Amino acid sequence: MDGMGLMERLAPMGAALALIVSLLPAPAAADLPLEQSLAMALSAEREAMRGVSSALVSRATTPLAEPSAIRRYDVDYLLTMPQSNDPAVHCLQEAIYHEARGEDVYGQFAVAEVILNRVDLPNYPDSVCGVVHQNAGRRNACQFSYACNGRSRAMTEPRARRLANAIAQVMLSGAPRELTDGATHFHTSGVRPRWAASFRRTARYGSHLFYREPLRFSSN
Repeated sequence: MDGMGLMERLAPMGAALALIVSLLPAPAAADLPLEQSLAMALSAEREAMRGVSSALVSRATTPLAEPSAIRRYDVDYLLTMPQSNDPAVHCLQEAIYHEARGEDVYGQFAVAEVILNRVDLPNYPDSVCGVVHQNAGRRNACQFSYACNGRSRAMTEPRARRLANAIAQVMLSGAPRELTDGATHFHTSGVRPRWAASFRRTARYGSHLFYREPLRFSSN
């Protein structure tokens, strides 16, 4: 990984740290002993790190091992990739298949981005399977409709299943999320959920509209 790639991947975490540190109270006195100043700085760093998800830290520090941008969206290439049985890959594959198999390859990658963006946020589960299956046991309360609509989750279309598995592998290997501008939600063009009015729309791929959730800061 070159230096520029590392900086690009560390940027989100750095921004989060800077924001959290900026919200911490300033010291009461400007001239503190060196030992006390260092202790306060260490405490501030620890407090800031608590606000950064473990998934985001892992993504920023794990070397990339994904196809080049030219091949990333090449369906023929993706269909030649060996299939993975990794649990996280399977969960992401399942969501891509059921939510977006009727879309083109960009639309399927976009849905994968939404799921991984949620993993990075503190108000969602910090794993792919946790996000995909959140509230799956509660009808009409799940994050993704296929998980709680009572229908079979079987992936019966071989080509779509292979493609979804490959896309999941590429995204989990660290591919840039460059399609949806940080989107955390999406819906089909045939519906208009209430939350869409207060979210910023970031992209459209096929029949899916993508939105980014507004930032919310605690008053504490």
